[in-house]
Amino acid sequence: MTELAEPLDRGVDRRAFLARTAALAGAASIGGALTLPSAASATPGGGPAHHPHPGGIPGLDRPDAYVRPRPEALADPTELTIAEAAWLIRAGKLRPEELVEAYLDRIGGYESTYQAFNVVLADAALAAARTAARRPRSGPLHGIPLAIKDNYWTAGVPTTANSYLFRDFVPPYDATAVARLKAAGAIVLGKTQMGPLATTRATTPDGVVTTVNAWTPTNPGTDPGGSSTGTATAVAGRLATAGTGTQTGGSITAPSNAQNLTGLKPTMGRVSLHGIIPLSYTRDHPGPLARDARDAAIMLTAMAGEDPADPRSQGLPPVPHLIDAATPVYAGKRVKLRWKTRIGVLPGYADGSSASALARRAFLAELAAMPNATVVDVPLPEDWDLLGGNTFNNVRLPERTEPFLPYLRTDLRGFGVSVTSWLQGALMGGPEFITGQRAKLLFLERVLDQLFDACDVVVQTGPVPFDILGLPEIGFPIGFTAAGVPIGTILGGLPYGEDRLLSVMAAYQAVTDWHRRRPPNPPAVAADARAARGTMRATAPDPGRGRLTAEQVAELTE
Repeated sequence: MTELAEPLDRGVDRRAFLARTAALAGAASIGGALTLPSAASATPGGGPAHHPHPGGIPGLDRPDAYVRPRPEALADPTELTIAEAAWLIRAGKLRPEELVEAYLDRIGGYESTYQAFNVVLADAALAAARTAARRPRSGPLHGIPLAIKDNYWTAGVPTTANSYLFRDFVPPYDATAVARLKAAGAIVLGKTQMGPLATTRATTPDGVVTTVNAWTPTNPGTDPGGSSTGTATAVAGRLATAGTGTQTGGSITAPSNAQNLTGLKPTMGRVSLHGIIPLSYTRDHPGPLARDARDAAIMLTAMAGEDPADPRSQGLPPVPHLIDAATPVYAGKRVKLRWKTRIGVLPGYADGSSASALARRAFLAELAAMPNATVVDVPLPEDWDLLGGNTFNNVRLPERTEPFLPYLRTDLRGFGVSVTSWLQGALMGGPEFITGQRAKLLFLERVLDQLFDACDVVVQTGPVPFDILGLPEIGFPIGFTAAGVPIGTILGGLPYGEDRLLSVMAAYQAVTDWHRRRPPNPPAVAADARAARGTMRATAPDPGRGRLTAEQVAELTE
């Protein structure tokens, strides 16, 4: 394979990203009407590592997007990754309809336990699969069934965001990200449960817990991760091949860590937010939840790119060759990092004797042993805890309040259990918001100058600082507790450095098998015939799973 040029992250003008971030804060205050400064001018002169966005089809159909299936995956189509299923479909050994039917069988048997979906589009998915079988195969997403978070608009299909406010909303068109996935051949299998208006773990609008962690399906108390809960459980429980999430305060990386998945939160603007019910104009990030780095790269390649309907997506550097970046490279028989990479370790990251600390040390040791990898200790930037703490983190709240002011003025009950943060945003003054935006820019400047001068990527224990700053990060599995619950970690990168993050993941996942482990099936239940045909609606909520109060939601909210 042709060696890729050095990734873009070292060549991006950090001042340009700072300028875009400052302008984005201004755009939030006037409804997004500003033209954001371009960062694309920082792209090094047309090197081979980068290409224009493929539009969902051209450029996605790359040789490294296809992988011969593992022998143990051949017995059950729902065990296949995107890359493996795509290999079989391209070879004529698996029909898209067979793949959809296999997932519908599992949904019929286990969805009443998992409660991952708001709606399953069984008939529509089967019809799309039959159509796919008659069309030329266009790439690795051709005929692949996906789970779509229920805040992404889907034409003719209810999009509720698990909220009273949108319970009757049926969008007239698809969100840009959904349209691109479908243009690349993907099939929408269903819409997934989520935290009400993307605030907490998946519950009903009045707080009754719905979706469980696929690794502990009989224990609703185990945290399944943030508001993209339903997508994570659907992918981990093998009810869909992969899916979409959104992250404002951890809801791609947290459920990926909690459920043994690889979740990629891209740089702000890398994926259009047009047609996604908003939570925060400057901090919402759409992205994939997948089973491994290659699948995440396939998904993001299809989703990413400039969109005339979203100024946040315009003027960015081109989407890099993500699938190539997510393909392991070798020195002889030994896995190496694709590029020389300094992996920064923050103070205290692997301290202690807990299962998580032991898994983190083992993870760092695996990386340190690879050619091209250098593990380095890095200091926390000045005022890290203050600038990344709740005081300044809460300046996001007015951004969620402003679009919903008409609803706040008419009926607070429409917000259900998540009403508190909307009220908090309405009560926050303009000076506080402006001070918070200035603090954000100072924080970003210190992270770029003080942290990334010493490293190319940085390991993290939580998502929030990089959510605040719009920087990319990837969550992935590194082990399990003694009780069999997944342990994950997060790797953060420089602006538009998704390819660098994927390259590290590809190497790590080539020498470990955590990402290939699947949870056992839940206790057997009677199959739900509705999953085989028609449209399957959400399972009735079970109050026995517990209920989050408004106070708890306010504490947990993103």
